[in-house]
Amino acid sequence: MENVVIIGTGCAGLTAALYTARANLNPLVFTGTMPGGLLTTTSIVENFPGFPDGIDGYELMANTQKQAERFGARVQFATVEKVDLSKRPFTLIVDGEAVLAQTVIIASGAGHRHLGLNNEHLLEKKGVTYCATCDGALPVFRNKTLVVVGGGDSACEEAMYLTRFASEVLLVHRRDSLRASNIMAERTLANPKIKPVWNTVVTDVLDVTQNKVTGVKVKDLLTGTERTIDCAGVFIAIGHVPNTQLFAGQIDLDESGYVIRGQGAQTNISGVFVAGDCADSVYRQAITAAGMGCAAAIDCERFLAAEAAQA
Repeated sequence: MENVVIIGTGCAGLTAALYTARANLNPLVFTGTMPGGLLTTTSIVENFPGFPDGIDGYELMANTQKQAERFGARVQFATVEKVDLSKRPFTLIVDGEAVLAQTVIIASGAGHRHLGLNNEHLLEKKGVTYCATCDGALPVFRNKTLVVVGGGDSACEEAMYLTRFASEVLLVHRRDSLRASNIMAERTLANPKIKPVWNTVVTDVLDVTQNKVTGVKVKDLLTGTERTIDCAGVFIAIGHVPNTQLFAGQIDLDESGYVIRGQGAQTNISGVFVAGDCADSVYRQAITAAGMGCAAAIDCERFLAAEAAQA
């Protein structure tokens, strides 16, 4: 029987692990399919307090995991496949095995949003990618024209990173200005290798018959004109979708799939708490996820302490 099971190892999950471990709750943490969360795909994190020169996203997560483990957190590379939150102790099926838990902290984060094009799916990992820091340095992309789809901070960061390898980066955005923060937008538009393609959407990815990306079809939203842009890769950065499908029908979710929080970090089920991007459609920052992880851990600790006092 576990005191605390934490689902996810991004900023929220590992911070919750750190706090519950220091409270001697001996938490068990399941990584899911992306240990460290989406932050591990970020090259330099410049806005996490305490790192004046920035820090590599993977390094930040690795250090946070080590810090949590120092106090007794147990991090297991495994995926939670099913949960039964109808009664306590809660039951989690993890890689085919049942795990019982007195409390659960959901910190499952979010995944990349897709364009929803059939050829996008067929050409994934064949030139379509959602992570420049993961794939941008591959030989197939070097000294080639690359397309980044999106207009927020993530898209700008992807485009900036790709200028290290590409001959040019075309930033395709459906509006006539970037949604990114001012500093990111200024850096991006000042880079001579980045060329914005305004008021435009990608309507198809080519070419499935060659089993690789050779270009994209785009449509100008103002004129309706369609054309083909030749490129060797498409990097899609149009936002994220909360990883909450596992909890549908048990945990209250909003219409976009984000977990609805009650008081503090509490969900609609007593003993189940939530933290991070799976419950945050507004801020979605590393530091806010870490803060939510801290809050979930404290709420969880107090919940167990109150039960113990009544026993």
